[in-house]
Amino acid sequence: MRHEFDVHMTVSALYDYNMHHTYTSSAGIVGTAFGAMLLVIFAANRQPAFLVGGLIVILYSPIALYLNSRKQVKLNPMFRSPLHYVMDDEGVTVSQGEQEMTVTWDKMLKAVSTNQSLLLYTSKNIAWVFPKADLGEKKYDIIEMISTHMPPAKVKIKQ
Repeated sequence: MRHEFDVHMTVSALYDYNMHHTYTSSAGIVGTAFGAMLLVIFAANRQPAFLVGGLIVILYSPIALYLNSRKQVKLNPMFRSPLHYVMDDEGVTVSQGEQEMTVTWDKMLKAVSTNQSLLLYTSKNIAWVFPKADLGEKKYDIIEMISTHMPPAKVKIKQ
């Protein structure tokens, strides 16, 4: 089995990845809990400093992630043209122009889905982002390919 598709990185797709990656990490969870705790303290004490602190802690990350995503898509030459992916029984090959890289299935760390994308992690902090809009009807074939070649414990994809 072999599937080919192109990915056009957009601000929305990169922001979706960054939000998922941040808010599923322990730092993202702890930061949000701390911000929520500050808001609860404000509700109990009505001291504006807790309201301001809570809002800053909770709103800083999403705003910063959006601005960073927008900057990356605008400035990173890799995102100016589509990335071409080929999935086969050996692994996944990504190419752009003359550059090409293949990662075998046994090297993939995990696969997850968000509302907008499929994420295929090639390392702890790096994932290939496959926007569902770019995949179209191939999305189901891609999910099947990933699920077939990776252990079930590493696949957290909801259709």
